[in-house]
Parts: sequence; structure tokens; C-alpha cells
Amino acid sequence: MEHKSVLLKESIEMLQIKDDGIYVDCTLGRGGHSSEILKRCTKGHLYALDCDQSAIDESTKRLSGIGSNFTCIHTPFERLSQVLDEQGVSEVDGIIMDLGVSSPQFDDGSRGFSYRYDARLDMRMDQSQELDAWTVVNTYSQEELTGLLKSFGQEPFAHKIAQQIVQTRRKHPIDTTFQLVDVIKESLPQKVLNKKGHPAKRTFQAIRMEVNGELPQLESALHQGLHRLAVGGRLCVITFHSLEDRMVKQTFKQVATPPKVNRRLPVIGEERLEYRLINRKPILASEAELAENNRAHSAKLRGIERLRNFENEAK
Repeated sequence: MEHKSVLLKESIEMLQIKDDGIYVDCTLGRGGHSSEILKRCTKGHLYALDCDQSAIDESTKRLSGIGSNFTCIHTPFERLSQVLDEQGVSEVDGIIMDLGVSSPQFDDGSRGFSYRYDARLDMRMDQSQELDAWTVVNTYSQEELTGLLKSFGQEPFAHKIAQQIVQTRRKHPIDTTFQLVDVIKESLPQKVLNKKGHPAKRTFQAIRMEVNGELPQLESALHQGLHRLAVGGRLCVITFHSLEDRMVKQTFKQVATPPKVNRRLPVIGEERLEYRLINRKPILASEAELAENNRAHSAKLRGIERLRNFENEAK
């Protein structure tokens, strides 16, 4: 299945790309956002990051057909600041983060991301790392499994699923996605199994997020991105579930809200803020996009702009 970048038009418009700007695509994937940035940034430079080497290989070919002013780097985006330092870049005009798993990763059954294909439990975005889904499922304690299913999957039956996983692996390892699906189904009451939607969705999401360290990586990258924005620069983030969106919303709000002050003192207004929210409510996919791309249903776009750099002003 061809990968369609979600909220592509809206996110590119939000970035307000300058033809001589410096931009970072933190999640290159199959190059949907990077391609549109490169078309508009003819005199500047694009740095595109991805921890999946296959994404780097595929997208390098695609971007080469548009221009040569780009650099693709195989790395997790939590290394954003280190990458920019290595490239000799102090600040950038825009950053895009399109979170989650891409369609090619889900649709490649051998990667073990999907409960629709039978494959070895893997779920690594970066296939050079050691921790994979098999290790999580077969070595984490029942308490650890329960905790991550609750935290990352928001799974109401976390305890029962974790308990069943531990009981099953005492007899034999849980090696494949379908074996894990069977364990999950054994853990759930019939009324839940009869509901719409796949019963393994929350568990697979939780394990994937654990394997790839998705929330800690996002938290780190958000703060790095905010710090690296030039004045007038914008950071745009597309999320696909509530945990990601909450983190983005809270991080943006924290830096774009005036501090509380004594009511008897003059109010600190917009002129003393370093950042401003581009949109207070998330931008959602249009009806037309939803009809074309089912993945867009849970997508939310938020953006923030840097108004001034207090560090530079203090120098």
C-alpha cells in the first residue's frame, strides 16, 4: 500500500516555508513532507532524519528527483540537537514531526508491527537496536507488562493480559504476532471480543511504544526542537493517539503561556513571551482526506512559533 502523508497540505502551510530557509523533517518516512518542503525550499537546506534505514534508502531516491539541497541521516530524532551540531547548524526555520508508524512499516508483515500478519515479534523501527517485541513479551515481568499495557495502551484488561502472557510463556516462548494475538484473546471476556475493532490493538500499540521508546523520545525532541527554532521559526507536530497529543499540547502550552504573577503587579503580556501557539485547537483531517486515508482519522496537528530568543537578547 502506498504511504499517504496525513495532513500534508495543512502542515506544509503551517510551516510557512521560505525558499532560503533551513528545515528539519524529524520523521522522514517515505518522504511525503520532505518532498513538499524541498519543492519550496530551493535555496536553503533540508535535513531529514529517520531511524529506519529502509526509509532513508527509499526517500533519498525520491528527494534526489526534486533537488540536491538535502541531507538524509539515519538516526532517531531524539538526537536532533546533536545532528544539527554535527552539521554546523545553530538554528532552523522549521521542524516537522509526523509521529507513529508509517504505512510501509505496518504493511511489511515481516516487521512484526501488525496483528494482521503472522511474523516474528519485532516492532523495531530501527532494526539495528537490540530491544524488540519478542524480548518485551518473553522477558518482562508480569508487573512490568501490566504497567506498560496500562500506560501506553490504556488497556482496561492489562492485568489479565499480562498474567496470561506469563502463564503461556512458561510452557513455550511467544514467538509470533499471531501467537500473541491468541494469548490476548484468551485473556478477554466474550463481550469485549464481540466489540468492533481488533482486541489486540491496545496491546500491540503499548509494546511498540515500549520497544521504540516513543514517548521519552518525543518529550526530548520537543524540547530540543523548541530550543533550536530561529525567531519566526515553526515547529509542527502530527500525533496519532491521545498520549502523544497530550504531551505536545502540554509542552507547547507550558512555553507559550505567561507565568502567573501577583495581580497587583503589571501583567506580563505577549511581548514577554518567547513562543506563541499557532492553533489552540488541533487541526483535524478534512472529510475528503478521511475518505481517502483511513489512517487520518486519529491524526491531530499542532504548531508553535518562536517569537523571540531571550538567550540571544541577553548576549
